[in-house]
Amino acid sequence: MVLALPGLTQQTNSTAAPATSSAPQSASDREPIPADTPTNFWDGDDPNLVNLVTHPFASKKYVQRHVAPIRDRINELDQLTSENSKSIKDVDSRATQGLQMASEKTSLADQHAADAANKAQLAQTAATQASTRVSSAEQMVGSLDQYKGSAQTEIRFRPGQTVLSKSAKDALDEMAAPLKDQRSYIIEVRGFAPGRGQAAIASSQKMADSVVRYLVLSHQIPVYRIYVMSMGNAPVAGADGTMAKHGSGGRVEISLLKNDLVGSVQH
Repeated sequence: MVLALPGLTQQTNSTAAPATSSAPQSASDREPIPADTPTNFWDGDDPNLVNLVTHPFASKKYVQRHVAPIRDRINELDQLTSENSKSIKDVDSRATQGLQMASEKTSLADQHAADAANKAQLAQTAATQASTRVSSAEQMVGSLDQYKGSAQTEIRFRPGQTVLSKSAKDALDEMAAPLKDQRSYIIEVRGFAPGRGQAAIASSQKMADSVVRYLVLSHQIPVYRIYVMSMGNAPVAGADGTMAKHGSGGRVEISLLKNDLVGSVQH
């Protein structure tokens, strides 16, 4: 029985070896490890006394013959594992690169969207400013003829004279001095003279021209801002609403008219 135990152990190992070799079938496309053909007692021959005496232990070739296929399959499994690892790394690298490209494109799209929003905001601001300017221009155009009287000066002349006196020049200086470097104003000059018909009109024209000449030469008032009217002996409305005639002497009425609304818009 002592001699039979190694043989029984060898038979058990021989039976377990095929079961171990069938494990890698799911990891490879190779054919299963073929079963060995018995050639001696240790390969499956019936035990007898001679074999028990001459072959007490398993031979080295026997062990190598059964272990070599398993080793080959293990090497093949290691190779497949290495290839799969490389494939996984390659796929992961490409996925990471794709995600990075997608992130860059998303960032670029966000930047373009932000630029478009900024341009739209600038366009809206420009449109608002243009609308404001148009409204201001319309308001200014609508107010071009809205002049209001701010000052009135009267220059008296002696009968038959058209030359300005010292007091008349002082009165004109007081009125014209504040107009330097100002805009949006006009000066209305109306001459009145006693007499009849064309003689009165011509006389009133000469007195009005004396006033205009002094304003232009002494105070550099632009001629286009002065409006002259020769009224002759035309009656004027009094304070009580009645029409009054002039006395023996002539006179010139100077009215300063300003457009405060246009001036404020220009400033």
